[in-house]
Amino acid sequence: MQDTLTRAPASQLSTIFARNRAGERQGVYSVCCAHPLVIRAALELARDRDQVAVIESTCNQVNQDGGYTGMTPQVFADQVRATAAEVGLAADRLVLGGDHLGPQPWRALPAEQAMAKAVTMIEHYARAGYGKLHLDCSMACADDPQALSDATIAARAARLAAAAEAALGAADPRPVYIVGTEVPAPGGMGEGHEIDPTAPASVRETWRAHEQAFAETQLHDALTRVVAIVVQPGLDFGNEDVVHFAPGGAADLADTVLDLDRAVYEAHSTDYQLPGAYTALVDMHFAILKVGPAATFALREAIYALELIARELPGWHAGLSVRDALEAAMLRDPKHWASHYHGDAPRLAYLRHFSLSDRLRYYWTEPQVAAAADALFGFLDGHALPLPLISQYLPQHALAVAAGTLPPTATALATATVQASLAPYADACGTHAA
Repeated sequence: MQDTLTRAPASQLSTIFARNRAGERQGVYSVCCAHPLVIRAALELARDRDQVAVIESTCNQVNQDGGYTGMTPQVFADQVRATAAEVGLAADRLVLGGDHLGPQPWRALPAEQAMAKAVTMIEHYARAGYGKLHLDCSMACADDPQALSDATIAARAARLAAAAEAALGAADPRPVYIVGTEVPAPGGMGEGHEIDPTAPASVRETWRAHEQAFAETQLHDALTRVVAIVVQPGLDFGNEDVVHFAPGGAADLADTVLDLDRAVYEAHSTDYQLPGAYTALVDMHFAILKVGPAATFALREAIYALELIARELPGWHAGLSVRDALEAAMLRDPKHWASHYHGDAPRLAYLRHFSLSDRLRYYWTEPQVAAAADALFGFLDGHALPLPLISQYLPQHALAVAAGTLPPTATALATATVQASLAPYADACGTHAA
């Protein structure tokens, strides 16, 4: 298939997905993170691999009220675009995505009030130029039944799409939409949790319900830009364990997507899979691979190692360490981890720092944590770090440092650690050369 990438980022996604459906190994990985170093690492990797970078924010991270990051969609978009320009990634190689856009942050309100807030939120996302919008209205609000019907979920999603389209007026380019809601529970799988691939019949019903809802809302053009559906491939991770993708168990699911007009699959919670799983997923039309806590888990590994290096260098007189600052912040405000971790005090302390769910990612913007991290990098980036200490604490990078292909600086080492967590995704998704 001849490559026809255009300068409109959303059109680039549509082209990549069409190529995937035609049997080419083409896909994108979507980095859902608000940490500046992780975002920069992802953008640099996309630049170096000649790929489209997809950077996402969730409705809880970024919304009109600021979310837990304190950022509105416009502020987040401006920061990511500025970073892309700094690293030399062309503007037409960046797609901003909004994840789980719906009433989730306000689900304690009655449905109409929560949906009104969700409408305002998606208007902000659309006006900020996000090119990929995942519509997720699966969660029950205060006056809803516990489980919503496919028709109700789809009708609410269509309402959000209508709001996004109206907010754009006659402006181009228009966004692509992702529908579907079958994702693991927030925080990863629980103990003993069974992970089964989505049933093909459920895929067809979800797609049919959204087609009908968009048609009833007169969203005929927007319907042509519904390009993917979220499903469960049969993988997940918990605090310490990973359920690895078994391609044979998802064969019927993979075949089903070709029955849907223009659609590919979006797979969530793909973190920590074996490298070959990502190639298998892309080959089976899971053309959007979401990266969640794996990137910040890698960042935390690097920062903890760098802190150990700093302790061995003359002149290091740290106040509060990054790890201690994180521990204090998590104990001071346990809402992001308390319902996800269980056990006695030593086990909770271990999970707070080392769980694969990486709930500490919510605390990097806490003032004391940010100050401790800034102090660490400020000190270390003034030194060429000794190879013996790199070999001791970040041994995976020692050969590259010795060969002169990786600078022996804190920022370079942390960036390389994050990029190593993203490399299997990049390997599986192919280049997107024009």
